Amino acid sequence: MSLVKAYFLITLILLVDQVSKIYIKTNFILGEEVHVFNWFQIHFIENEGMAWGTKIPGAYGKLILTVFRLFAVTGIGYWLWDAVERKKSSNYLIVAIALILAGAVGNIIDSVFYGVIFDDSHQQLATIFTDNPYGTWLNGQVVDMFYFPFIKDYPMPEWVPYLGGRNFTFFNAIFNVADVAISTGVGILIVFNKKAFHKN
Repeated sequence: MSLVKAYFLITLILLVDQVSKIYIKTNFILGEEVHVFNWFQIHFIENEGMAWGTKIPGAYGKLILTVFRLFAVTGIGYWLWDAVERKKSSNYLIVAIALILAGAVGNIIDSVFYGVIFDDSHQQLATIFTDNPYGTWLNGQVVDMFYFPFIKDYPMPEWVPYLGGRNFTFFNAIFNVADVAISTGVGILIVFNKKAFHKN
């Protein structure tokens, strides 16, 4: 696969990711949800940190995370260039890297820009390019919306280790298109490991 095709894939994913996030941000109030099916909901949340809402503690935790992501994306971008231009790697590896890069950039866009182009989503619909932004540069929150609770609030028997006596939900993560791209890219590297790292 050429760099042009890889960049086209990245651009397509970024476009779908950002259009979906901007639509949710400007048409849903924070916490609002729409039940598409019993097992699929559109549920608008904002993620201040990493996967599953994990945060770096402290006043500068979000800033540190965003700067780290920027360095990571630079490294992944170089990895993509190196895989295509120098090592002539397999299409499995190139597609995987492109997916991971697209997802990482998609979430970085939220972190870098959303704090200064959107106003607050609490109790109101956010407006884009507002005069009253909710945050600052590099301190935006990532928009998540896809929720697949295949099993929701199932009471686990007392004898089940760790989960006994609790309500169990599977799958309880809320995510976005960028997260899907990253997970798919990582999945390709795991499932097709030998093919991914085989040189053409």
